[in-house]
Amino acid sequence: MTEVKVELSERHRGACIQFQELRFSLKNSPRSLFREPGRMFPSVIVLLTLFSCTHGENPAIQLTLTNKGLQYGKHMGAGWIQEKLENVTFPDISGKVLGISYTLTGMSVQKCDFPEPTVEFTANVTGLKASISGLNIALSGWWRTRLGIIHDGGSLNMAVFNVDVTHEVELGKDPDGRLSVSTVDCAASVGDVNMDFSGGASWIFRSFVRYYKSHVKDEIQRNICPGVQAHMKELESHLQAMNVSLDVDEILSFNFSLTGEPVSDGSSVNMGFKGEFTNFHTHEDPPFDAQPFTMSKQPGYMLTIGLSEYTLNSASYGFYTDGLLQTLINDSMIPKFSPVRLNTTSMGEFIPQLPKLYPDLLMTLQVYATQAPVFSLQAGVGKLGVLAAVKTSAIAKNGTKIPLFNLNLGLKFSGKMWTSGGNLKGSMMMDNLTLSLASTEVGKFETVALENLMKQGMKMVVLPSLNAKLGKGIMLPRMKKAKLVNSVLKMEKGFVEISSDAQVYLKDGLFD
Repeated sequence: MTEVKVELSERHRGACIQFQELRFSLKNSPRSLFREPGRMFPSVIVLLTLFSCTHGENPAIQLTLTNKGLQYGKHMGAGWIQEKLENVTFPDISGKVLGISYTLTGMSVQKCDFPEPTVEFTANVTGLKASISGLNIALSGWWRTRLGIIHDGGSLNMAVFNVDVTHEVELGKDPDGRLSVSTVDCAASVGDVNMDFSGGASWIFRSFVRYYKSHVKDEIQRNICPGVQAHMKELESHLQAMNVSLDVDEILSFNFSLTGEPVSDGSSVNMGFKGEFTNFHTHEDPPFDAQPFTMSKQPGYMLTIGLSEYTLNSASYGFYTDGLLQTLINDSMIPKFSPVRLNTTSMGEFIPQLPKLYPDLLMTLQVYATQAPVFSLQAGVGKLGVLAAVKTSAIAKNGTKIPLFNLNLGLKFSGKMWTSGGNLKGSMMMDNLTLSLASTEVGKFETVALENLMKQGMKMVVLPSLNAKLGKGIMLPRMKKAKLVNSVLKMEKGFVEISSDAQVYLKDGLFD
């Protein structure tokens, strides 16, 4: 368990961030022999988008994928492609040689030697470059020939040797802030093709094999890159259909659109996201901007996620503008063991004139934030301060409320955050509480005794309950096909940094 102290400050306040499952639902479509090598590229790009919550251009959330993460994604993708290739049926190959029309049809993989590709980041154009060298595939199917009214056909065994493919893609941002991919370059070659025909008059057909062989080899080689590019266009269309915001609950939505183009230094790719919560009802932008921040390089982990205080602040502001940061407290909410009750008689110990003016009446406390609480994060430390007001009333025998007095309340907390068991956890302690009289209908009185009472209540009742919830934590970002593991949290000035490895599950298919 990695533990980092957090002092939660006066400018900032916590907010519950809910991460919802991000799912890619790419339609199953027939895959051709010429597309299969290109499936490595979507595999890696999906890994980028899975890890996959500002004003202006500064991102409030950043994601850096390192070479370690890229190689892990490549390894997972290669294994998955190897399995899927053995269940693929390929399209027909047709042509005409020496006046004889031919069709090779119903071809399926019998055996595949799929070497693990090499994948690397490119710095000149932010993207990925992958190469597959020495791919060998054994196929079986059927052949048909036609020369005028003469038809023939039979079975076919074919081996395609030493297929080499190099494909480079560029990562970008579309106008709506979605990740985009486009092919920069593609090159392919086929070393050799062997064919064995059976059935029909194949002994005649075999004499023409050397002519068909060259034509089939050229046809395969010619179609590899177009097939790869078609697959990339399919991926691009699905990326364009993705939402760049999600509904967190009935109050807030979360915008995670890209704020700029992905950036690569040749050893990693960094992407910045808006990371802003917005209130459904008010649609108000927070009256503050996201500040730039720079994450440390962590090549020993697959990825690093930076969460700016701006994201927390925008959630806080969204709750505040919706009027949710308030509560009504009555005597039934006071713990039974408390010797002090919320009525005029019991409160007479602190306000002597109260029971004389309004004897034996129940009281209520309307507590509400007067400003949106805001987090302020520092290196190893966070601070939270809350400015609130308390409006007190007595409940008359006929049920009407009698205004008594109003208080100004200030709270300061400190705490710590850590990751454990795939959850982000924390604990808090109160550093200070101040209470002052804002206005009164019952005459002036000293607030020191009330302040001490409230401090005891916070320490004995409120904080233990809050820390029990924080101790359970909230789940780190987790998707259907991936989860973060071995995570380490660091708190820096203005942001929280989580470095982590990941586990990707592809048993049921990459895009299911």
